[in-house]
Amino acid sequence: MGPAVCRAGLVAALRSVKLGGAAVGLVITASHNPVRDNGVKIVDADGGMMSQDWEPFADALANAPNPDALLQIVLQFAKDEEIKLGGCHSAQVLLARDTRPTGEYLLAAAMKGVNAVIGAVAVDMGILTTPQLHWMVRSKNKGLRDSEMDYFSQVIGSFRCLLELVPKDKGADVINNRLIVDGANGIGGLKLEEMKENISGLDIHVRNSGRGEGILNERCGADFVQKEKVVPLGFVPEDATFRCASFDGDADRLVYFRIVSSSDSRIDLVDGDKILSLFVLFIREQLDIINGKDNQGNEVLPTRFGVIQTAYANGASTDYLKDLGLEVVFTPTGVKYLHKKALEYDIGIYFEANGHGTVLFSDHFVSQLESLTSEFSSKVAGSSQHQAAMRLLATSQLINQAVGDAISGMLLVEAVLQYKGWSFQNWCDLYTDLPSRQLKVKVQDRAAIVTTDAERRVCQPSGLQELIDGEIAKYSHGRCFVRPSGTEDVVRVYAEASTEEAADSLAKQVAQHVERILG
Repeated sequence: MGPAVCRAGLVAALRSVKLGGAAVGLVITASHNPVRDNGVKIVDADGGMMSQDWEPFADALANAPNPDALLQIVLQFAKDEEIKLGGCHSAQVLLARDTRPTGEYLLAAAMKGVNAVIGAVAVDMGILTTPQLHWMVRSKNKGLRDSEMDYFSQVIGSFRCLLELVPKDKGADVINNRLIVDGANGIGGLKLEEMKENISGLDIHVRNSGRGEGILNERCGADFVQKEKVVPLGFVPEDATFRCASFDGDADRLVYFRIVSSSDSRIDLVDGDKILSLFVLFIREQLDIINGKDNQGNEVLPTRFGVIQTAYANGASTDYLKDLGLEVVFTPTGVKYLHKKALEYDIGIYFEANGHGTVLFSDHFVSQLESLTSEFSSKVAGSSQHQAAMRLLATSQLINQAVGDAISGMLLVEAVLQYKGWSFQNWCDLYTDLPSRQLKVKVQDRAAIVTTDAERRVCQPSGLQELIDGEIAKYSHGRCFVRPSGTEDVVRVYAEASTEEAADSLAKQVAQHVERILG
């Protein structure tokens, strides 16, 4: 990974130069993957993922066969992008890493890449969660306080504010305040251990904390829990029936679960779809309080509120959200597409089923909300409208505005459950997921599959979609789509139906059609 990470450092430094010296981030992590793997993520100046326009350059640089070819790619790109090399502009890259033992070596490689650009400065921010670095880059470029302690202070303070705004007749009892968190033996567990003593209103117990009791992401973590639907390692029979949350290795994914019984490894899972639904209910309730439920057309706070999903979102969640009257739109699979679409709304919310997601509040909306909060305060401080506006403001401060963040997302979940006075079972009962099945079909050329409608329908090869439609028609609540993998020479098949057997059968029948046509 050394040469690839060095080149990523070069990309990040050039990106900062292009943006007039704005801070850019680079974090060394393979997220939810095994400890032996590694990877690198580049954070753009707004705190989000690097601009998609720069992806071809990054790919070309990573695959350059020798130093001369690499230099020519850089010089040509700099010319095309009008990036002045030679120290005319300063550049700064904030670096971070997760807890993998290779992180220190790779950090040094990244620094070499950054320092190859004259005038670029690499700043080692230490061992951080990926969302923390995203938050820091965004805050720094907005001229806000941007240290790790500032992150802790903002997250804990806004959570405390939300708890203070819980109606007196609601709120969880002492037993419901107990939360057990699977830290995936990664950085998220370590950071939560640092924070938990200052988090009032919750009795947090961290399993797989990253202090050496287990191996990063091995049979634990959000990805494992969501896919396998069994208890992660590190849990004990006494944890049964309590509310549990699970992070992934770099703490940008979050799922919840409950162990069925002390003698059973099965769990009741709450994935990203249901986390999204909980947040939607809470936010819409606050908007209704501010605007008056029946005051359509003459709203105090007009809001374009959008929910963004991918084809992998469970059909039951989509139906539930649409039944609430919400605007639900779809994008291709991938956080970069979801995040970009969410930015188009006053409030845009997205979560993948794997637990990666967040709620984005536009600057304009937050400004309006601040003015409205002041106005309510001057008229009738403590009114229901005033409190609802304060809850939304606190939510915009708590939930990470740059990227999915397991820690801030978990605290928002806990605040909303206390606000609603809900048990874990109340949350589970929002809707019942349709049974689903995913398969992979090995093919010679995955690019032969071309999709449309946010990957939900096939337009090439000709005739395949008609065959899929024919299979879907045989099943109650049937839904199925196929898409080429972004990383493997396979075509992915996803199917849903009213029973497990039907979902399995639908997936297998469609997989056979794909294999026959493309195999």
